[in-house]
Amino acid sequence: MNIKLSTISFNIPKVPFRGEQITENKKQSKLEKTPEKDTFEISVGYVNDTHGQANNMMRILSGLKGDIRLSAGDNDIGDEKNQTIHKATAKFLNLAKIEASALGNHEMDANQADLVNSIDNFKGDYLVVNFHKQTVEEQDPQTVQELGRAHLEKSLKPSKIIEVKGEKIGLLGASPEDMFDRITHPTYHTDCKVDSLDDSIDAIQKEVDNLKSQGVNKIILLSHLGHGRDRKVAENTNGIDVIIGGHTHELVKDIKEGENLLYSKSGEPVIITEAGRDGSYFGELKLAFDKNGVITKAQNNIGETRFFHKNMIHKYLFEQALGKPEDVGFIEQAPPPPTNLIQENPHANFVCDAMKEEMGADIGLWNNGGIRNFFHEGSIDSRDIKDIAPFLDRMSLAEVSEKTIVDMFKKAIHTTYTSHGFKPGLIAVSGLNYTVSPSKASLVAMNYVDRNGNETPIDINNPREDKFYKVATDEFMMSAGADYDVLAPADECIEILPYDKDVLTCNYIKHLNKPIVINQTGRIKYVD
Repeated sequence: MNIKLSTISFNIPKVPFRGEQITENKKQSKLEKTPEKDTFEISVGYVNDTHGQANNMMRILSGLKGDIRLSAGDNDIGDEKNQTIHKATAKFLNLAKIEASALGNHEMDANQADLVNSIDNFKGDYLVVNFHKQTVEEQDPQTVQELGRAHLEKSLKPSKIIEVKGEKIGLLGASPEDMFDRITHPTYHTDCKVDSLDDSIDAIQKEVDNLKSQGVNKIILLSHLGHGRDRKVAENTNGIDVIIGGHTHELVKDIKEGENLLYSKSGEPVIITEAGRDGSYFGELKLAFDKNGVITKAQNNIGETRFFHKNMIHKYLFEQALGKPEDVGFIEQAPPPPTNLIQENPHANFVCDAMKEEMGADIGLWNNGGIRNFFHEGSIDSRDIKDIAPFLDRMSLAEVSEKTIVDMFKKAIHTTYTSHGFKPGLIAVSGLNYTVSPSKASLVAMNYVDRNGNETPIDINNPREDKFYKVATDEFMMSAGADYDVLAPADECIEILPYDKDVLTCNYIKHLNKPIVINQTGRIKYVD
């Protein structure tokens, strides 16, 4: 059965939403001869990959709308060092009236006992059909205690049925098959596994059939599988109407056939959403269903979070969990953030300046993948800056050879341009500038920039092993070796501070003691 989507008349909220295009399905439909009357209209507010961004969460609360509100996961971020963020995330989910969420990989940054506590504090449900866990009773008691293992499986559900305007809506969830590849402590969850994509599709179809057997004909999948996998789910299942997506941080605007309007095995429309990352965007999907539960009209609106203000009541409630931040300065001018990891990020470059200056280094470095927010114009406090760098990584200072720096950049650039989603991303810098060739996925040139702005070319084909620079960066880039080559082992560092780059940035702004203009660009150049 092929269905034609047509325009639907809704009252559009007076907020700065982007993308109100209605796309028609050009497939021929038997319903075109005998159109059926629309019988049910609903709006779905959605978020994904908010990553514990407290300030963005507060702004989202001022704009999120919908008869039901849903999340595609990665609401939270961080391990046991981030307990206040976990509390703020639960508060956000409850204040936003999120009915249900997918279980994302960053939920798994925490140990299982802490995760269970966070789930208990959430009034909605975490849904997942393709996640499996060994019971605590089957494990060594000492391991259970040391790693914070708990009955996580008892806190998760495969699906749920809710009633909206007298109609049943079925909800189910799915986690990514690469869930444990990028979490803070993989050892916390070695007793867990997630199905392969093919097995996940089978599990999703089985649960959809279960919902349909209970009289549900309008079904939404909360998916943290990633956009490409969501497309495969849409085209290889029957019965799913909407996929609220996350994980790959795509910004999916409007409704476009072949991109986020696809068709199930039986030819019914399936709409996929995804609203970027870090709570920088959120969405509202407006739908009309016929009496058989098939979508006939749809509209997808994207709201840009930075245009919404923080409600003072919400701010007070968040401060109960996070504490009161310190006012540090004023941002006179700041550009919008980049939309992907291969664009130069002036916000990150500014933080690199702070690292270099506050630690007395020659060079400051930061990976674009670790940047989770940006500087907003107006007064800025310590929480705004913490949201930009939410991971707790200690700052490190080390003498690093020219060759080590060049080799690390070469590998990072090649990996970035040859990976899906451009991960780990280009590197923000202070004290350096460099040129990349996107088509060749390679480093083309590099210059050292001294404190007077003088540039000295670095021979990237024959970098010196006997030339050293003082490099300031976090321990993730310096010593962890996760996404990048190790610059210096921890035991070779000159200094390791007990705090992260957010503290250095606060100090840097206070030491500048003037309105800040964020315009640090031109440090990355592109050829071809």
